[in-house]
Amino acid sequence: MGKIFYLMGKSASGKDTIYQKLMQDEELMLNPIVLYTTRPIRDGELDGVDYHFVSEEQVEKLGREGHIIEMRTYDTVYGPWRYLTVDDGQIDLSKKNYIVIGTLESFLKVMDYFPADQVVPIYVYLDDGKRLEWAMEREKRQRIPRYSEMCRRFLADEKDFSTEHLKRCGLIHKITNRDGEELIEYTENAFFNSNSEECTARIKKFIQSFVTVQP
Repeated sequence: MGKIFYLMGKSASGKDTIYQKLMQDEELMLNPIVLYTTRPIRDGELDGVDYHFVSEEQVEKLGREGHIIEMRTYDTVYGPWRYLTVDDGQIDLSKKNYIVIGTLESFLKVMDYFPADQVVPIYVYLDDGKRLEWAMEREKRQRIPRYSEMCRRFLADEKDFSTEHLKRCGLIHKITNRDGEELIEYTENAFFNSNSEECTARIKKFIQSFVTVQP
């Protein structure tokens, strides 16, 4: 049976770059799961490739028809933006392995929808100072920069990727040292991104430990 490798990380942590490199790796033969969103398309994005860009009416129709696996709504400075995973026939775990970018919240819901042993979390971590620098550079390249939304999302990540949420997803566990101090230890599913090439290589090796790719 195939696997869904669920790639997660705070905004501007480098997960999108890593995702693209893993997708282009012919040895892994990973397939995308294209999410749906109501947010505006960004410069350089393609409908049906980066996301399926849909209207509120289309989301309501998907809900009525029972196709929504999970959905998150973010109250942005531009109004509510929805992101959702849809059971639209693109996922066939009997034949293929997949990779998708999501959040801790969406990962838990997807794990409830599919067999738990077929959904593998991968967490990408980057220092907050570097993340803010990368986020600013990315926003500057947009035709219409949305700096206020960038700041809102940066701050929201502190709550979304809290210690307790990471623990619930099996990405960290707490240990107590000899002095009785409680410490956090990351599991093998967590990858620190000091260099995207090295980080991608480590994640590739991790993925290969779960699947045998047929030539």
